[in-house]
Amino acid sequence: MDPQNLPLDLLERLSNACSVSGDEGEVRKIVLEAVQPLADEVKVDALGNVLAIKKAHSEPALRVMLAAHMDEVGLMIVDEEEGGLYKFEIVGGIDPRQLPGKPVWVGKDRLPGVIGARPIHLTTPEERKSAIAAESLRIDLGPEGSKKAKPGDRAVFATPFKVVGPSIMGKALDDRLGVATLIALLERAPDHLEFQAAFTVQEEIGLRGARVAAYALNPDLAFALDATPANDLPTWDGSENTAYNARLGYGPAIYVADGATLSDPRLVRFLLQIAATHQIPYQIRQPGGGGTDAGAIHRQRSGIPSASISVPIRHAHSAVAIARLDDWAHTINLMLHALQALTPDVLAPERS
Repeated sequence: MDPQNLPLDLLERLSNACSVSGDEGEVRKIVLEAVQPLADEVKVDALGNVLAIKKAHSEPALRVMLAAHMDEVGLMIVDEEEGGLYKFEIVGGIDPRQLPGKPVWVGKDRLPGVIGARPIHLTTPEERKSAIAAESLRIDLGPEGSKKAKPGDRAVFATPFKVVGPSIMGKALDDRLGVATLIALLERAPDHLEFQAAFTVQEEIGLRGARVAAYALNPDLAFALDATPANDLPTWDGSENTAYNARLGYGPAIYVADGATLSDPRLVRFLLQIAATHQIPYQIRQPGGGGTDAGAIHRQRSGIPSASISVPIRHAHSAVAIARLDDWAHTINLMLHALQALTPDVLAPERS
């Protein structure tokens, strides 16, 4: 896919949607609208996953699951105090140091608020030496915001999506990039596979949706489509950065291992061969912490061969992430060619 033809309007809608873990309805509505004309079967399971199946034109067919999670990290209102102030809990992996001063949208009506902290004029030198604990922060909806939010309402960073030259910026690119990619692949699914698209819930709090989706779909193999941190900023002293997980501008990140999965080596080799054959730039996502839906998928039933492919992003799990249009386009192209070439031979037993 040419970067000029990327589904940017769809990604913008997905990025701007508010769908913190456990409350994915806004993204689910967009997904259902997009996939219902494309799939032979569409259902929403008891946990809230969207499962869309495009059947093969001949049988038997390889059952291939592709998963992308709909949820995002965010906040949950837990109590109201006086003057439009609300206590909250963090949902998913957010560094509390990221929070003070950030504008947020609260609830279904997107009430504008800010995560308040005392201004520097009112703090002591000792206080300024320490990070502010999340427990001491409040979401401030202003005096007129009293009684407008309730416990259980979610809040997200108020960051509108935008394209800036060769880059895209927005909240929740982890994993709205994967969701948009999966819709693009479903639209172009090859006829010889049973294409199982799983738009999952609650990934950010324990890969919960992927676990039940994989059990229900029972695929022969699976790919998780996600976004991964690009720890590629220059070092302060000008030396080479050797601590990166992935880097912007180097193509899709193919996982060998992460904190939850050892990718199936047959699938990794297959992806590398596809990239080489079609001259698609790629990078190996450096092993380390974190994980994708593959961490739950590969453990289901009698085991499901799985691998992950991610678009690199800077500033993951913060108010705004940055990704490259080329990296996203190369990710879609890699997966399109991989699906077209995929046969049962890929899963042939390895020679000892």
